[in-house]
Amino acid sequence: MSTPLDEEQEVDLSSAWQRLKLRWWLPIGGLVVGAVVGIALALSGGSVWRAQTIVYLGQPFAPLGGGQIQSLATNPRTVGEIIRSEAALKNASDASGIPVARLRSSISTRELLAVGQLRGINPLMEIAVKGNGKRKVELAAAALADRVSERVSVYVTQKVALLEDQLEAAELQLDEVNERIRSAQEQQAAIIADQSIPLDQRLLLTANLNSVITTADARRAAIQGARFEAGQLLNLAESVESSRIIEPAAASKTTARSSRSSLLVGALIGLILGVIAALLVDPIAGRRGGSASTSA
Repeated sequence: MSTPLDEEQEVDLSSAWQRLKLRWWLPIGGLVVGAVVGIALALSGGSVWRAQTIVYLGQPFAPLGGGQIQSLATNPRTVGEIIRSEAALKNASDASGIPVARLRSSISTRELLAVGQLRGINPLMEIAVKGNGKRKVELAAAALADRVSERVSVYVTQKVALLEDQLEAAELQLDEVNERIRSAQEQQAAIIADQSIPLDQRLLLTANLNSVITTADARRAAIQGARFEAGQLLNLAESVESSRIIEPAAASKTTARSSRSSLLVGALIGLILGVIAALLVDPIAGRRGGSASTSA
């Protein structure tokens, strides 16, 4: 059962909607005018330099090349937290000459994702710095990108170092095995050529050397297989898992205010003012008409 208050509210809402439909051009006009004013303010705000760089955060895998693991590189907030830390800002300030306070309000990040790609999956991050000097903003953006690349790849850097040590050890072992095979083959050839050794002893010595060569050859095949696997893992770590800077910092002229943000804010304000005008024009006109009738 509706109360008089509910009915009054329904009447008010219905009346407001009718006024909006009757004067629809006021909200639309406010939207357009607000967007134009927003763009005009953005263009009139002057221009600054904007340097941007693209960083690949990497996709770390388990030690033996298994599935992807959670790390700093897979956390979407990592880059923003690193570049806004006091240590990173001070480092970028020292490299560029831009004061820390100004730098703090001039940096931005954006995750570059393909259509349908989930956040934190193989991300590319854009780091941008705005300022007055072209060289300064480029140096600041480069310093921040280097900072991010170093911080998110600690695990992968250690993994690469271990794989390189493993490859180096495999190369040494392979050289030793090859030398053992070469020495055995030389001894075998000398024994066969030496007619002063009785035939039965030559056959026995040759058989022993054949056994040594066969064992060493099997060992060589195992080492080569391990070296190939370590090489594949190292290539995966350096090409896929490691973070790196894809595009170096480069600056270009841009407006001091974001044109897109100015357009959206201006359009929103214009739309709100247009709606208010459409709702208030009838009550105001009614009051003025009533006052004029009373005066007459």
